[in-house]
Amino acid sequence: MPMCQLFIRNLSLLVTTEMNHNQQSNDVRHDDENTLSEFLASLTDYTPTIPDELVEHYLAKSGFQCPDVRITRLVAVAAQKFVSDVATDALQHCKARQAAVVRDKKDKQQKDKRLIMNMEDLSKALQEYGVNVKHQEYFADNPSAGLESSSKDE
Repeated sequence: MPMCQLFIRNLSLLVTTEMNHNQQSNDVRHDDENTLSEFLASLTDYTPTIPDELVEHYLAKSGFQCPDVRITRLVAVAAQKFVSDVATDALQHCKARQAAVVRDKKDKQQKDKRLIMNMEDLSKALQEYGVNVKHQEYFADNPSAGLESSSKDE
């Protein structure tokens, strides 16, 4: 089972355990605690995609310090999952945008089937997670931006 799926499964078990604290028996709670303990122990041997040093740097910047490498790796796995979800959503926005362009130009055959993700796709995906991204409008972002000044000079 991939580490992200294992993380989500164990995190949901932990949340379920806390929500149903009064309703669960000691045996079930003990099994959940064992599962969580096994998961945390597996983080000791796991090497996440995001390096420990980078995670520790940003945790320290936010005022969090913990000598336990398992916690650092748990945060790295959560960050990896977040980045993966955002990238997947941005890809879906890219596919939808390019499909709309193809529908608008039915008479022309689209030879190049490559997907080209842009900042707009990423911004829409991040917005779904509550992150608002505003980027500088560049000269190349607006095709008519250069035409106005050149027509005045002539």
